[in-house]
Amino acid sequence: MPTVYHRTMPINGLEVFYREAGPKDAPVMLLLHGYPTSSHMFRHLIPALADQYRVIAPDHIGFGRSSTPPVEAFSYTFDALADVTSAFLHAVGVMKYTVYVQDYGPRSHGGWLWRVQNRSRG
Repeated sequence: MPTVYHRTMPINGLEVFYREAGPKDAPVMLLLHGYPTSSHMFRHLIPALADQYRVIAPDHIGFGRSSTPPVEAFSYTFDALADVTSAFLHAVGVMKYTVYVQDYGPRSHGGWLWRVQNRSRG
């Protein structure tokens, strides 16, 4: 069974927790959780995909093990979550990916996916 790494990445003064598995040079499968869950929901899917993909599953800000700043310090909007995800992907060096999203994921990342559509493979 592939090793699943639990990591954090600082993004704009926040900590984004993420799970990662698979070869660094493999195509990227980005898993975006729904509401009110976290990347933990993918704990069985990640190792199943890691033989063919570099699997990355971040926790949105305010969810799971990522930062949970007060509403006075972070605008909890879909655009703000999409901006953090975009910055996160840039920070981990991901330029092309296939995305798998849950209920909250499409709503929070619809506009973001439109802005970066040339980076998504599916």
